[in-house]
Amino acid sequence: MTTDYHYQPHPRVTERVAEGPPTVHKSASRRRTSSVAKFNGRIGLGITKSVGTMWAAYAFAALSLVSLPAALASGSAIIIVGWIAQTFLQLVLLPVIIVGQNIQAAASDDRAAATYKDAGAILEEAKQIQLHLAAQDASIGALLDKIAALEKTIPKA
Repeated sequence: MTTDYHYQPHPRVTERVAEGPPTVHKSASRRRTSSVAKFNGRIGLGITKSVGTMWAAYAFAALSLVSLPAALASGSAIIIVGWIAQTFLQLVLLPVIIVGQNIQAAASDDRAAATYKDAGAILEEAKQIQLHLAAQDASIGALLDKIAALEKTIPKA
């Protein structure tokens, strides 16, 4: 017995292997195409990496404290609230938020890598299923050939 099925791997399988898991870094580098965009991206990434640290948050907190005595000396609630909102919170929360986003991006990359590995494992399992089905097809074909041979030996009524 012959089978009409012939396994053809999907083209995405080889693309997937070549690409590897998606990461934040890969996604960002794919979007920038012109040399100006690449340059701007490097500058932005450098600034983000330097500002997005807890040390920058501590430095900004110290810097914001320079104007605190003047805000308190004014005695005005509006100026004190303005100092808190516009000086302290903005300066300190910016690097803290970037640190949090960096942690989330790293976790996202880890999830993408795990999903990529899982997809690879599923693909390999599917290949094993195809081999198993091919072996079953061969066994069924052999059985059908034996049945056909036996049918030839049975006298027709």
